[in-house]
Amino acid sequence: MNERLAKIRDDVKTFWSSRSKKQKITYGASLLAVLLIAGTLTYFLSRTEYVPLYSDVSTAELSRVKEQLDTLGVPNQIASGGNSILVPKERVDELIVTLAGEGFPNTGKIDYSFFSDNAGFGMTDNEFNVIKVAAMQTEIANLLKSVEGVKDANVHLTLPTENVFLRDDDYRATAAIILNTNPGHQFTETQLTALYNLVSKSVPNLAVEDIEIQNQYFEYFDLQPRGNEYGTSIADQMMIKKTIERDIQRQVQMMLGTMMGRDKVVVSVTTDIDFKLENREESLVSPVDEESMEGIALSVQRITESFSGNGVDGGPPMGDDPTDNGTGNIGEWTGTNGDYERLEETINNEVNRVRKEIVESPYKVRDIGIQVMIEPPVADDLTSMPAGLQADVEDILTTIIRTSIDKEAAGDLTENELGERIVVSVQPFSGKDLDSTLITTKIPLWVYIIGGVLLLIIIVLVVLFIRKRRKEQAEVEEIIEEQNEMLEVDDINEEQETEGTIRRKQLEKMAKERPEEFAKLLRSWIAED
Repeated sequence: MNERLAKIRDDVKTFWSSRSKKQKITYGASLLAVLLIAGTLTYFLSRTEYVPLYSDVSTAELSRVKEQLDTLGVPNQIASGGNSILVPKERVDELIVTLAGEGFPNTGKIDYSFFSDNAGFGMTDNEFNVIKVAAMQTEIANLLKSVEGVKDANVHLTLPTENVFLRDDDYRATAAIILNTNPGHQFTETQLTALYNLVSKSVPNLAVEDIEIQNQYFEYFDLQPRGNEYGTSIADQMMIKKTIERDIQRQVQMMLGTMMGRDKVVVSVTTDIDFKLENREESLVSPVDEESMEGIALSVQRITESFSGNGVDGGPPMGDDPTDNGTGNIGEWTGTNGDYERLEETINNEVNRVRKEIVESPYKVRDIGIQVMIEPPVADDLTSMPAGLQADVEDILTTIIRTSIDKEAAGDLTENELGERIVVSVQPFSGKDLDSTLITTKIPLWVYIIGGVLLLIIIVLVVLFIRKRRKEQAEVEEIIEEQNEMLEVDDINEEQETEGTIRRKQLEKMAKERPEEFAKLLRSWIAED
């Protein structure tokens, strides 16, 4: 065994001494890298990964949980901040179930389970009311914590005591809530409405306007009043105005960019938006026949009276004539002789009665202004602009304004009024200061040159490295061959077959097989001598 170890040691020493300096450095670095990789893998694969078991609990409760874990013999760590405890990852589920059976964690807050655990006859009404309010606060906080973005919630309720006497003021509750939200989380209007409704429906006689909600950064979450769904706030109005202008600008930019190129056109759009929401009721009456301005006759009554002769004792009743001068309505009055005629007609006409309840939507475009800058095909030559192209662009913009603007707000616009809302400028673009959405990304030529040089350098380095490796491999093979030639030694057992050696072998064989005959042969040789 020692001889084998010595032989291995000598072989290793011989191999190492025959290496060049670069080869020794390469072998040493490779061995060191293998050891580092093996050590790193061993460390990360064998270490224990700790994950939180409970987070955001009180210090007292954390101390009780740690004591229980130490009793169970479970390794644990306290996280930085002192509000979380860490345990091995593979035992988290097991420990949650085990500790839950022992009553951990216990936040110390009163919930509805307190009544079932402490029901008795010795509790006064005041104690019951205090515990009831505390339980309601805890349950509402747990309800709010289930909402996305809310890590914790503190709820304070004020429930006025009921009075046996009638009072003018209403029995109303109030609520103040502080939410511990995730950093940067923003609630939408729908989510805020849901939060307010959850709290309002959880407490009797708690109106939405009696609830105040804010986060840990003292940011109030105010609920927008009803009827504000059309965005009457300044921020909403500016966002809507910006969206309308952007849509029109993109439409014009796409159309004109297709005609002349995207880098040849710059479009700017300004609008005047009417955000007024109008609710009105109209009761309209119109004739059935608009030409004659008459309706449908539902009922007609005609009364005709006439008299002619002498010696008329009376006449038509005084006062029937509008002038009340005794001449009567129709006819003549000549003393005792005359004619009398009276015609009365009563017609009841039916007309069209229309009742409309109109809710006019906001976002009416009262006015639009479009400014367009066009660069000629040859930037420095304004005459290269195709004839009639500017007029076509103005016609296109006129059509867009006429179809986009509100007819009731602006009325029928004349061609001159439409032309005042359009500006088309033809000039070269010196700065090319286009909107970021309109700039065409173009890689400069020097980037391609640098990339090609770097690629060429990488290829040359790879070729040199491969040649170096091949050269080193050839040198190693050459050294091994030289060592093999140096170690070749002639076999001492090889000797030429002669007549003397043949006889000697025969004598040795006779001495071994027939010793008596060999002895007689020796005696005869001695006697002859």
